[in-house]
Amino acid sequence: MVGHAFMGAAHSQAWRVAPRFFDLPLRPVMAVVCGRDRVRTEAAAGRLGWAEAVTDWRTVLDRDDVQVVDICTPGDTHAEIAVAALDAGKHVLCEKPLANTVAEAEVMAEAAARAAASGVRSAVGFTYRRVPALSLARDLVAQGRLGRVHHVRAQYLQDWIVDPSAPLSWRLQKERAGSGALGDIGAHIVDAAQFILGDTIREVSGTLETFVSERPLAAEHAGLSGTAASAGTGPVTVDDAALFLARFAGGALGSFEATRFANGRKNAIRIEINGSAGSLAFDFEDMNVLHYYDGTDDAAVAGFRRIVVTEPQHPYVDAWWPAGHGLGYEHAFTHQAVDFVRAVAAGTDPTPSFADGLQLQRVLAAVEASAASRTWRDV
Repeated sequence: MVGHAFMGAAHSQAWRVAPRFFDLPLRPVMAVVCGRDRVRTEAAAGRLGWAEAVTDWRTVLDRDDVQVVDICTPGDTHAEIAVAALDAGKHVLCEKPLANTVAEAEVMAEAAARAAASGVRSAVGFTYRRVPALSLARDLVAQGRLGRVHHVRAQYLQDWIVDPSAPLSWRLQKERAGSGALGDIGAHIVDAAQFILGDTIREVSGTLETFVSERPLAAEHAGLSGTAASAGTGPVTVDDAALFLARFAGGALGSFEATRFANGRKNAIRIEINGSAGSLAFDFEDMNVLHYYDGTDDAAVAGFRRIVVTEPQHPYVDAWWPAGHGLGYEHAFTHQAVDFVRAVAAGTDPTPSFADGLQLQRVLAAVEASAASRTWRDV
C-alpha cells in the first residue's frame, strides 16, 4: 500500500478484516506499506498491520511477494504509481478520483487495458457504491421497480473547512488534488448515481465557488483535520462548493451539489431517484436505511417504506451481524477488498474499472469547463 494517512488507515482495516469475515479464494497478506517519512511510515506499519515499511514505492515493484499495489496517495501521484505498477505486472487498486486530469486518466486507462490483456487487473476505489443500501438501490432499479427514471437528486454535504482559520491542506491545492469539493466528494455522488441507474451522464451545466481564498499554512495534518503553522498563509486554488445540472444518456435529469461548507453536515450523502413507477431515497448519515416508494400501491396506504438494510439477503450483509445490527463507514472498504480479491482470483475485471474512472473524470472536467464558460458542456 502506498500512503498511510486517512485512506490508508481505511484500506488497511479492509485488508485485515476481509479474510476474517468473508470466504475468499485468495488471502491478502499485508506485506509492505510505503510513505515519504521513515519514522511515520514505520509507526503506521505497526499500527495498521503491515509487515514492513519503505520510503520508495518503486522498490516494491520487483518484489515477488507483492502482487497487488493499493494506491492511497493524493491525486497528483496516481498516474505515475499506477502505470508503473501495472507495467510491472501488479494488480492495482487506486483511490478516487482516478487522476487529477483527463489526460492523466487516459494514460492510466490505456495502461490498464494493456495490463488486462496479460491478466493484470485494476479498479478505482469508489467505496460508497458498496454500502449495502446503495447496492440494494441499484438492484431495485435494475429490477424495474422504479419504472422509467425521470429525476436524480444528489448531494454530498460536509463542513470541515467552514472555519476560515482551518489550515491549508493538500485537498485545497489544485496541483495536488486536481479540484476541490467537485473531485473530492462530488466524484462520489456522480459515481453513486451512475452506478444505481446503470447509466452515464452525457451533458452538464455547472458552477463552482471558492468562499475562502486564503488560509493559514498547515503545520500538521491528520485525516481531514490539522493545525495551523505559527505564521504565513497560502492561496486556496480549488472550489469550496460545486453545483451542476446533468442529463443522463437514458433521458433522466440530475442535480448535483457538493460542498465542504454545509455547516452542521458531517458526511451527508443524499440521493433521491424518482421514476414512473416509484422512488428511492438514501442519506449516508442513516446509512443502514433505504426509503422506497412503490407508485403502484393503493393511494389509501401509499407512502415511503423504510427498509432497514441489514437482512442476510441484502448485498454483503450475510457475512456480518444478525439483522438489525448496523454496519458502518469502514465496512464498504471491506466489501471493496472482497470484490477486488474475488475478481482477481476469478480472472475477471473488478469494477469500477479505470475506464469507468476515466469516464467520471470527463464528467468532472466538463463541469469545470461549464463553470468557466457558463454554458452546457458535453461529457
